[in-house]
Order: sequence, then C-alpha cells, then structure tokens
Amino acid sequence: MQIVLVHGAGGTPATWDAVAPLLRERGHPVTAVTNPMVSLEGDVAHTTAAIGDGPVLLVGHSYGGAVITNVGRHPQVRGLVYIAAFAPGEGETVQQIVERYEPAPVSKHMRRGPNGEWRSERTEAYWAEIGWDLTPEQRVASGSENRQADRRIFEQPTGVPAWRTLPSWYLVAEQDATLLPQIQRDMAARAEADTETVPGSHFTPLVHPDRVVALIERALAP
Repeated sequence: MQIVLVHGAGGTPATWDAVAPLLRERGHPVTAVTNPMVSLEGDVAHTTAAIGDGPVLLVGHSYGGAVITNVGRHPQVRGLVYIAAFAPGEGETVQQIVERYEPAPVSKHMRRGPNGEWRSERTEAYWAEIGWDLTPEQRVASGSENRQADRRIFEQPTGVPAWRTLPSWYLVAEQDATLLPQIQRDMAARAEADTETVPGSHFTPLVHPDRVVALIERALAP
C-alpha cells in the first residue's frame, strides 16, 4: 500500500526524515509531498495528485491532518493516520479549533506578515519552550524548513471529513506546546480514532520515528 506523508504548516518533507527511511527499509512505498501552503483547497488538490493507482494510507502531521481529512475522500484511500495533527469536522477550520481553547505556548513565537501570512520565529527561546527534545542537528534542519504559511490554510473550512467513514489512528504528543494535547485528544475521540500517546514535543516524527512507524504499520495490518 502506498503511504503518503503530509507535513504541517511551514514544513517540508524534512518533517519525515527519520520516518521515511524506516518505512522504506521495511519495504513500504512512500511518497512525501511538498505542499504550497497557499490555501487548504490547494494543498488538498496537490496531495490528491500524489495518489497513485493502488490503495493509499494517508499520514499527516500538524496542519497536514486537515489536508488528509479532506484528501481521504478519494476512493483509493484506505485509512488516516494523525501524528499530533488536526482532524477538523465538516465546515470547521483549523483556526476555529484553536480558538476554542487557551492559547498554546507557541503563539508567542508566531509572527504575522503584511498579508496575514504566518511564520514561527525560531529563536533560542522557541527551541527551549517548543522543541526542547530535538538535538542541535535536528534544530538546524527544522529551522531550514520554516516556510511561510498563508492564512487561508487555517481559515478555509473542511468538507465532509474522511474520518467519518475511514478507519483512523492518532498519536497524541503529551507535552506538545504547539497543538495542545487536550485538543489532540478531543479530536481523536470525535473521530473515534485508535489512539496512542507518546511523550515529547510537537516534533514527534523526528523525536519518536519508531513510534510513528509502529502506528503506521498497525494501520497497514489486515
């Protein structure tokens, strides 16, 4: 089964640098997309275009969860795996989900551009509070993938969520200071996802690639 990996806001396929090699070593075909992050609709179309001819398992991190929630309506998709990710409901936006809860610590490190676009400020204070469990080498790599994200990726509503009809799995990051763990648990429960927890920050794919791969392989099991 093809595995399509979808990064979050500001990200690139480097999000999966520790996960993709492990999956390929186990013989799984992997596709890691690079979404434009101009609109949710555009990212959904871009990810959908990466789907091949056979069955697909979608894996999304952070905002990438909103993308796979919509791409999952494609008839070849067999399941959804959320890694500390958004799983919006019908008509719901990422922004609406966040605003129902107290601000996450990451909010103080976010900077908005003149057209409403967002980017995180990756200072020493950011790493100490948000990504404390990354190695110095991982911080350098993650800092290089800090792309700008248009506000529309957070403000465009989701269509009928694929988790209504597809099996879903969710990995909650217990000390996440970007997407609060309570938000993750609430979304996982609403989607009736098979849920596991892992210690650590929002950078779960880099910090715990073994746990991410284990959950993906559970989703692939007959």
